[in-house]
Amino acid sequence: MKKIRISSYLFVSLAIALSMGSCKNWSESGTGSIRIVTNKGGQTLGYDTTSHVKILTINGLAFKDLNKNGKLDKYEDWRLSAEERAKDLASKMTVDQIAGLMLYSAHQAIPAGSTRFGASTYHGKPYADSGAKPYELSDQQIKFLTRDNLRHVLVTTVESPEVAALWNNKVQALCEGIGFGIPANNSSDPRHRATSDVEYNVGSAGQISMWPGSLGMAATFDPSVVKLFGQIAAKEYRALGISTALSPQIDLATEPRWARVNGTFGENPQLTADMARAYVDGFQTSVGDKEIADGWGYTSVNTMIKHWPGGGPEEAGRDAHFGFGKYAVYPGNNLADHLIPFTEGALKLEGETKMASAVMPYYTISFDIDKENNENVGNSYNKYIISDLLRGKYGFDGVICTDWGVTSDEKAVDGFGTTCWGVEKLSIPERHYKIIMAGVDQFGGNNDAGPVMEAYQMGVKEHGEAFMRARMEQSAVRLLKNILRVGLFENPYLNVDETKNIVGNEAFMKAGYEAQLKSIIMLKNKNKVLPVAKQKTVYIPKRITAAGKDFFGSPTPESISYPINLNLVKKFFKVTDNPSEADFALVIIRSPNSGSGYDAEDVKKGGNGYVPISLQYGPYKAIYARDPSLAGGDPFEKFTNRTYKGKTVTAANVSDLKMVLDTKKVMKGKPVIVSIAMSKPMVFSEFEKEADAIIVNFDVQDQAILDIVSGAAEPSGLLPMQMPADMKTVETQKEDVPFDMICHKDSEGNTYDFGFGMNWNGVIKDARIEKYRKVVE
Repeated sequence: MKKIRISSYLFVSLAIALSMGSCKNWSESGTGSIRIVTNKGGQTLGYDTTSHVKILTINGLAFKDLNKNGKLDKYEDWRLSAEERAKDLASKMTVDQIAGLMLYSAHQAIPAGSTRFGASTYHGKPYADSGAKPYELSDQQIKFLTRDNLRHVLVTTVESPEVAALWNNKVQALCEGIGFGIPANNSSDPRHRATSDVEYNVGSAGQISMWPGSLGMAATFDPSVVKLFGQIAAKEYRALGISTALSPQIDLATEPRWARVNGTFGENPQLTADMARAYVDGFQTSVGDKEIADGWGYTSVNTMIKHWPGGGPEEAGRDAHFGFGKYAVYPGNNLADHLIPFTEGALKLEGETKMASAVMPYYTISFDIDKENNENVGNSYNKYIISDLLRGKYGFDGVICTDWGVTSDEKAVDGFGTTCWGVEKLSIPERHYKIIMAGVDQFGGNNDAGPVMEAYQMGVKEHGEAFMRARMEQSAVRLLKNILRVGLFENPYLNVDETKNIVGNEAFMKAGYEAQLKSIIMLKNKNKVLPVAKQKTVYIPKRITAAGKDFFGSPTPESISYPINLNLVKKFFKVTDNPSEADFALVIIRSPNSGSGYDAEDVKKGGNGYVPISLQYGPYKAIYARDPSLAGGDPFEKFTNRTYKGKTVTAANVSDLKMVLDTKKVMKGKPVIVSIAMSKPMVFSEFEKEADAIIVNFDVQDQAILDIVSGAAEPSGLLPMQMPADMKTVETQKEDVPFDMICHKDSEGNTYDFGFGMNWNGVIKDARIEKYRKVVE
C-alpha cells in the first residue's frame, strides 16, 4: 500500500483553511447582482456583486470584507457591539472621510426635479430630457456620495415604493464599493399625512399608510396610538430604504400664532412628553428575530427629535426660517417646560433603546437663555445650549445635527433657507468651526465637505492636530453607531416585492384610518343635530381660496372649488346646489391664515415691515401689541424694535368666514355644520353662534369627516391646545407659557379650553382628561 506524504506547506495551508472556516455554516442566494448570505445562528448579509465586496468565512460564519483588505476588521465583525465597531472604523477613517460623514444632504426627490429644492440633472440633462429611469442616481447624488463622502441623504418625494427600493439599492451598491463600504443612512421628514380626497375602503392599500397630523395624534390623548403609528411607520420606512426619521417635532405650542404649531403635539408639556416617548419607542424598537441588540435591529428607525431646546416661543409667532423670526423669547422665564418633552419624554424611553438617537436644534436664537457666555446666537452655535445643557446636564451622547442651511449667508430679512442667526459676520468655514466646537456632529443641508475641512484646519491651528482629530472621531463614532445599530452594514438592500407588500398594506391603512377617526374633535352640537341620518340632502358651498403666498414665500393662485370630494359625499348623502332643497349644510373651512408676520409692502410704505399674525378671519388692528419688542436686530435692519402695534391685517382666507355667514342666511334656520381643518388655534367668536355644530380635524381624509357627520363613527378627540376668546388675549399671553389665554365660551356655555371635546352624549369626561388636565389646573 502506497503511503501518502503530506508536505509541511500543505499542512499549514489546511490549518489556515480550517481556522478561516472552510467548513461553511452559511448559504448564499439571490437574483441579479444582489446576493443574500444567510448565516446559521448569525446575521443575514446582503451585498451587490458590482461593488466587488467579497465574503470572508471565519469559524464557519460569513462576513463582508467591506474595505477589501482580505481580513476581518473589527468594524466588519457583526458579533461585536456597535460601539466597538464604530470606534474601530472611526480610527481608520481619514479626516476627509469623517468630514463627509458629518454632512447631511439637501432635499432629494426620487426622481429629482429640475427646479427649487434639490434641483438636479441626469447625464447633464434635466430628468425629463435625460431618458433616465426614475430610480437612477442624479449627477449631484453621485458627486456628493463619491467626492464628498456624504452618507446621510434626506429623501423627500418618491415616485412609488418600488422606485424608492430600486433607488436605495443603487445608492447602497455605489457606497459599498467605495473606501470602507459605509452604507447610506437615508432619512425622511414626516410622510404619512392623509390625502384628504382619497377614499378609504376596508381592504384598500396605498402608497403609504395615512395618519392624522401631529396635532391630531395629540387630540387622541392616547400615546398608544402614537406608538402603534411609530411601529407601523418604521416598517414602512425601512421598506423604502429609510433608516432615520427627522421627527418627531416635540416643540411646545405655547405661542399660538407660530406657523409650525401643526407639527407639534400641542401645548401640554406632559402630554407632549408622553407622545414623544411613545413615538420614539415605536420607531426605534425591533423585536424578535428582527432585533440585533439592545432593542435595535432591522425594523428600527433612528429618530431625530426636534427642536432643542424648544422652537415654540417665537416672538409674536414669527418663524425662524426667516430673519424676521429669528428670536425665541421667554417673557415668562419658562424654558423649563419646553425641555420636558425632551428630558422626560424622548430621552427617557420605556424601550431598550433608552433614548432618541439624534437631536436637532432649532434655527432660533433663544434670546438671553445663555447666562454663562451671554451669547445670543442660533442654537446650533451656542455651546451653553448644546454642550452644557444637552450633553452635560442631560447626558445626551448621541448625534446632534443642525437644522438645514444654518451656515448659509443671509440674503434678506424675509429670505427663506439662509439662517446663520447671530453669526452673520463669520465666514462659512468659521460658522462650521463654531458649530463643531459647540458640540454638534452634523450639518443639515450641506452636500459640500470643503467648509468642514477648513473648519478642521482652524481647529488644528488653535488646538493642535491630536485634539482636533479626536474631536472629529468623536462625531464619527456617534454617526457610525446609528448606521451600525440598524443593521445597514450587514444588509442595506431591499427586496422590491417585499417593499410593495409592506408599504401601505391593508392592515396599516386600516390602523391609520382608525387613528384619523379618533383624532376628530366635536366642539359644538346644538340640539344634537349630529349625527345626520344617511341619505339626507346636504348643501356644500364652494370654497374660494384667494391668491397669496405659501410658507416658502412662493405665490399661490386663486381657486374656487368644492372643498371635499363630492363623489365620496354622495355615498353618504344626497347633494344639492340649492340650499332650499337641503336638509342641512356642511361648510368646510380652514383656520385663519393672515401670513408670516412680515410684509415687504409695509417697508415700501415707510414701515419696519412687521405686521400682526392674526388668529381671526376679519380685519384685526393690533392695539394691544408689545412695544417695544423683546428682541430684535438683523444686518439688513437699522433698528431693533420689531413692534407692529397699531397695524392691521386681514386673513387671506377671510372668504371662509363669509362662507359660514352666507350659508347661515340661505339655510333659513336649517342646521349649519361647520368642519374646520385646523393648523393652529383660532378665534371662534366671529361665527360660532351661527353654527349648529362644529367639528375640527388635523389633516384627515374627507371620508373620516363624513363618517363622523353621518354617525358611522363617534367623535372622541379632545383639544390639544386652548382656543382664544379674542386677539387681545393672544397679544397679552406670554410666548413661552402654556395655558395662559382666556378661552372662547360658546353659545351653549362650553369653554374651548385644553382637553375639551364632545361625543354624542355631551361633554367628554374620562380618564384621559383627568390625567392631563391636572397640569392645566
